[in-house]
Amino acid sequence: MADRGVDLSALPKEVRDQLAELDLELSEGDITQKGYEKKRTKLLAPYIIHTPAIKPCQTQKCVLFSIHSDIHTEAVQAALAKHKEEKMALPMPTKRRSTYVQSPIETRTPPDSSSGSEDETSVRRQSSVVIPPPAVSPNLQSPDSWINHSVQGSSTSSSASSTLSHGEAKPQPQSQPQPQYKPQYQPLYQPHYQPQYQPHEQPNTAAVTGMLYVTMFFLPHPFSIFILPAGVPVNSRVSTKIQQLLNTLKRPKRPPLSEFFTDDAEEIVEVPQPDPNTPKPEGRQIMPVKGEPLGVVSNWPPALQAALARWGASQGKSPALTALDITGKPLYTLTYGKLWSRSVKLAYTLLNKLGTKNEQILKPGDRVALVYPNSDPGMFWVAFYGCLLAEVIPVPIEVPLSRKDAGISQVGFLLGSCGVGLALTSEICLKGLPKTPTGEILQFKGWPRLKWVVTDSKYLTKPSKDWQPHIPTANTDPAYIEYKASKEGTVMGVAVSKVAMLTHCQSLTQACNYCEGETLVNVLDFKKDMGLWHGVLTAVMNRIHTISVPYAVMKACPLSWVQRVHIHKARVALVKCRDLHWAMMSHRDQRDISLASLRMLIVADGANPWSVSSCDAFLNVFQSHGLKPEVICPCATSPEAMTVAIRRPGVPGAPLPARAILSLTGLSHGVIRVNTEDKNSALTVQDVGHVMPGALMCIVKPDGPPQLCKTDEIGEIIINSRAGGTMYYGLPGVTKNTFEVIPVNASGVPIGEIPFVRSGLLGFVGPGSLIFVVGKIEGLLMVSGRRHNADDLVATALAVEPVKTVYRGRIAVFSVTVFYDERVVIVAEQRPDASEEDSFQWMSRVLQAIDSIHQVGLYCLALVPANTLPKTPLGGIHISDTKQSFLDGNLHPCNILMCPHTCVTNLPKPRQKQPVGVGPASVMVGNLVAGKRIAQAAGRDLGMIEDQDLVRKHQYLTEALQWRAQTDADHVLYVLLNAKGVAVGTATCVQLHKRAEKIAAALTEKGSINTGENVVLLYPPGIDLIAAFYGCLYAGCVPVNVRPPHPQNLAATLPTVRMIIDVSKAACILTTQNLMRILRSKDAAASVNIKTWPTIIDTDDLPRRRPPQIYKPPTAEMIAYLDFSVSTTGMLTGVKISHAAVSALCRSIKLQCELYSSRQIAICLDPYCGLGFVLWCLASVYSGHQSILIPPFELESCLSLWLSTLSQYRIRDTFCSYSVMELCTKGLGTQTELLKARGVNLSCVRSCVVIAEERPRLALTHSFSKLFKDVGLSSRAVSTAFGSRVNLAICLQLLLSGICVLQGTTGPDPCTVYVDMKSLRHDRVRLVERGAPQSLPLMESGKILPGVRVIIVNPETRGPLGDSHLGEIWVNSPHNASGYYTIYGEESLQADHFNTKLSFGDPQTLWARTGYLGFVKRTDLLDASGDRHDALFVVGSLDETLELRGLRYHPIDIETSVSRAHRSIAESAVFTWTNLLVVVSELCGSEQDALDLVPLITNVVLEEHHLIVGVVVIVDPGVIPINSRGEKQRMHLRDSFLADQLDPIYVAYNM
Repeated sequence: MADRGVDLSALPKEVRDQLAELDLELSEGDITQKGYEKKRTKLLAPYIIHTPAIKPCQTQKCVLFSIHSDIHTEAVQAALAKHKEEKMALPMPTKRRSTYVQSPIETRTPPDSSSGSEDETSVRRQSSVVIPPPAVSPNLQSPDSWINHSVQGSSTSSSASSTLSHGEAKPQPQSQPQPQYKPQYQPLYQPHYQPQYQPHEQPNTAAVTGMLYVTMFFLPHPFSIFILPAGVPVNSRVSTKIQQLLNTLKRPKRPPLSEFFTDDAEEIVEVPQPDPNTPKPEGRQIMPVKGEPLGVVSNWPPALQAALARWGASQGKSPALTALDITGKPLYTLTYGKLWSRSVKLAYTLLNKLGTKNEQILKPGDRVALVYPNSDPGMFWVAFYGCLLAEVIPVPIEVPLSRKDAGISQVGFLLGSCGVGLALTSEICLKGLPKTPTGEILQFKGWPRLKWVVTDSKYLTKPSKDWQPHIPTANTDPAYIEYKASKEGTVMGVAVSKVAMLTHCQSLTQACNYCEGETLVNVLDFKKDMGLWHGVLTAVMNRIHTISVPYAVMKACPLSWVQRVHIHKARVALVKCRDLHWAMMSHRDQRDISLASLRMLIVADGANPWSVSSCDAFLNVFQSHGLKPEVICPCATSPEAMTVAIRRPGVPGAPLPARAILSLTGLSHGVIRVNTEDKNSALTVQDVGHVMPGALMCIVKPDGPPQLCKTDEIGEIIINSRAGGTMYYGLPGVTKNTFEVIPVNASGVPIGEIPFVRSGLLGFVGPGSLIFVVGKIEGLLMVSGRRHNADDLVATALAVEPVKTVYRGRIAVFSVTVFYDERVVIVAEQRPDASEEDSFQWMSRVLQAIDSIHQVGLYCLALVPANTLPKTPLGGIHISDTKQSFLDGNLHPCNILMCPHTCVTNLPKPRQKQPVGVGPASVMVGNLVAGKRIAQAAGRDLGMIEDQDLVRKHQYLTEALQWRAQTDADHVLYVLLNAKGVAVGTATCVQLHKRAEKIAAALTEKGSINTGENVVLLYPPGIDLIAAFYGCLYAGCVPVNVRPPHPQNLAATLPTVRMIIDVSKAACILTTQNLMRILRSKDAAASVNIKTWPTIIDTDDLPRRRPPQIYKPPTAEMIAYLDFSVSTTGMLTGVKISHAAVSALCRSIKLQCELYSSRQIAICLDPYCGLGFVLWCLASVYSGHQSILIPPFELESCLSLWLSTLSQYRIRDTFCSYSVMELCTKGLGTQTELLKARGVNLSCVRSCVVIAEERPRLALTHSFSKLFKDVGLSSRAVSTAFGSRVNLAICLQLLLSGICVLQGTTGPDPCTVYVDMKSLRHDRVRLVERGAPQSLPLMESGKILPGVRVIIVNPETRGPLGDSHLGEIWVNSPHNASGYYTIYGEESLQADHFNTKLSFGDPQTLWARTGYLGFVKRTDLLDASGDRHDALFVVGSLDETLELRGLRYHPIDIETSVSRAHRSIAESAVFTWTNLLVVVSELCGSEQDALDLVPLITNVVLEEHHLIVGVVVIVDPGVIPINSRGEKQRMHLRDSFLADQLDPIYVAYNM
């Protein structure tokens, strides 16, 4: 900066004025930083003295003036300069332009309010100082140079010690030069130097995965394996012990419940190794510090009320209080006589005139709320002293402005805990309170019922001549209650006893040397803290004239308090740093003010480390106005301990007190070290004077037992004094911890009997017993074991040129606990005119500055629109409410930057995969030794059907249909319903046969189709589709069933149709007239080439013809039909289903579901592929049961169609899809009463099976069962099925009659287990109890169908796994598909998926790979044959799993967590992109919620899955593609994201 060599106070007045004007321009954003520096340099150029480098003991003048030209700003700029070269590695977040319309700024914006939880403003921190350590040659640095003995603001230092680079202290040679300047004080301790802290590389510790690996045996030679009857492969030479073990295999034992509720942080979290270079405290144990004795003065009153009585009687004309109007002019003066008489009238009224004649509403000792605005001190004084005289306990609170005030319900908690039932207020205030339409005062959230009493003089009753208030000598009863907000936002009442109130006034009088009749200017809030103690209580005790300057006046005229000091020749002024700053900013308005009368300028927040710069800057400006340096008196206070320490007014000419230049790194480890590192990370603190008279002070460790600190250690200040709070009123539990602390020594032994009070201030004792405060407990952020002070971080953020970005310096810093550590969050209000680029630039720079100076990573930085953060009554930021809004997702940021990658350092070590070098045999023996079964299961045998004739007839479905048409012609096989529930089509056996014949004839005649050619069926769900299918079989063609295009969305749906037609090389298309028109329409031509369709035959009005003969395939291995489906990964696959597979599958379903001609089932499924198609088209023809068909699209126009059909037809078994179930749950969940009234009764339904190719959706099935329990649905009715591409039906659960095994049912209830998610990520299955942390409920996927065998296989080694492993499900069954239909010559894939063998164990059997991961568990349930039931659990598709950090994640688990994060998240999907996890969430709320979701999503994924989200994309509802089966198409979504086609509302790149 240009002013390095300039003494600003020596400059001519006009230059100083020009500089001040420049500073004001910069602070208000009227000039850029660059322009400011240019103009400033030009102004100062003539006065710069070019000095050589400073010699070791030369004094260095540190002058502070502007907000920005201070040393902390320079430190920040220096830190940022290091990062300058680094390019931004990440793209800026993108958002829709329309999303944020900045809210108009309210006109009543308070100036510069800050992050403090009170009314202090950030400015005090903006202009903070970090005085660099004096330039001293390396071998001349001294242990006590952290105390910087200043004379008139100049710092000198000397030293005599040195350090080795490795931190060992060298022995000091005798001949070393002695310091030239002897320090005034001897330090209490001699701290050693610590070398600069370096982040230490952590050694690679093995992750704790002991539980995850099975014992492995490495056998010297191969051995033969055979299968035991139990199905477990065993080595023929296995010992009898193992044999015995195998025969007595039991269900794996679950750990006891208690184990799951112990915190598993140790197991999960990477514990950082302690850094050997961490500074440790080395001093001796601190001794308690004693204040001077409290002098006994003869005329001190026995109680405070007595002092008022005395002045009221003897000095009635003497002024007590002058109040100012909004312009800063005196409004009224209250004399001591008036104050006394009005207080007596109020006391009399309170005790005698509130109730009826006989009842007394208030009794001495009752609590009363005082609700008075800051602009009316007079009414407050009268109310406060009136309460004291009536011996009721006043509880001053803020005036409630609305129901939405920040922390309003917490004030209710205070009133409740204090038992307040009555509130005193003024008439004007009462009129301004929010009211209901009937004119009653609003009942505020969480408040007790209050009776309001107006205390204006005209409503008070004059007491009778003989009535006098009772004034007892001060005792330990509570006198008043002062409110205090904790870090979490809880508002508690600190009770101050009568004797403590009196003693506190006496000790303040002694410490501040108050004299009778002095004048005091008070800018602070008179309801609490210093404003109350000095300006209301001590003032009356000493007959002081108080001039009260309200906050509103300070906003209008920041210099008003200085003018009042000048006009009234005030001796004492009571201010905060913000008042010094504002006065300094506007002092050019006044030329002729004098502060020479001041003997004490009490700085109430002087304990804040950043106050030092405000004090220096203020002195620098006003010294020429008569302000003496020694009158500035910082002090330290807390609601509990009251005044902790205050600097006594100095003697003119005496040296100014010490300053400490501390290393921020040392502070973060809780030790005091002089700053030897780069000067950027230094903190300069000023002392707050000595302990109060009559008090005893100790420093104890802030956490754990109150152990005394060492002399070079930072700790919490605790006080023993008669002048302190006595308890949190009505909260005895919390009180003990704070007001009755007995410090202990290093060995845990109490050092005495006397109780101390915790002050909540962090500090240390310097030389000469001076007290230094470096922060507050409530501003403490404990990150990775290091302490950071919120105020320090605010100051650093403000030093990063906030003028263009931050609105009025309003910044809040707090921490949130995510994944076992605190994470730092910074929220700032953004100027309405700030551009996106500026804001993003500022945020990036703040990250760098804080990382560089404080060595701590920021987790989240958010900018919110101006004026939107919750405010404290005096305009500061309400921190706890801001934090709560952040966690609830109600902050509505307009810009956000998350940086989890840099600050989350405790993630578990990535998993190292085992080398595949371990032989399969070893794995197996390992399993056997560990007592694990091989994971396999089978359905019951298909068995032989007695009637061979039937088998022959049923070898082909065509024969089955012909046979039924002959033997049972009029039996109705199908009933099709429309939206009204009316049967719009039926098909008897003979009708279906005849329609099939017509179609077969048409195919041979019109389409001239040869046998074996493929024919596409394009039909809406109905009977036409079924007839067309059998028509194709009659004609000897291969049907390919395709979902018709959606007429309203041809562009998206027609290309898929075209693709299937092309891939299947279809010779002909069978369809309806309607669809034929669509295929040839202009709209269709826009999406596909309509000229190249194969022959299209419309089957609506075919002539009655019969084919020459009905085709019979030469062998059952011929292809019956092709099943095409688009997988969730977006792959279109067609599989070949042979005639043998069709009849085996139908037979298997018939057996499992006990289907026969007299049965009736209802189907509400899409009939286009998989098991849905089999149930819709094939099963009825094979088994003869009647199927009631409900097309799912009909539910869109009549939601209750499916359920009312079940009730109307008394259906026992029904099949549906998840989409149908979800529609009913969401749409009808609230209408069960209405359904009941319509007579819907589902008690007839004994099984409702959801057909799907995915993990059972437990939450949905549970919700469905619960919601429709009211209309009779059995809680056990819902179960699931599971199929895949290679085998359309592997499991199908039907709960059949009688439920009990003894009555011959086919199977037990579906079983639900809870597995440990951490183990699952390692491909292990560990069962836990319900409710255990990190547990995942999984439901069995249905009972395995007859004839089906499954085994769980390791997808890499292809060896069978034990039942405690997650592996790929392989299936062997007569109804496996025969193979893929041309995936463009991928023959190897064919062999791999359909005809594959185990690498060992049973190398003969051919298996098909389902591509799904799952496991098998033997349950305690018995099946029909009396054997224990083996349940198959499907966990997810192998293609969709995400491999992150060496672990396997299933997208659905992460998505479930994300959907729970905020009420506005409708649906979400995850995928990976270049090793980053991308989360896409649909926003169902308003767009202003969009950015709230980013931190919540990041938090929940980190907490529950130990993953850092790389990109969060917020999109509109409906953007995540979902297929007809209700499955998310994540790969389509990924492609759209990469192609930038999502039109997102917001994209956040987490750095």
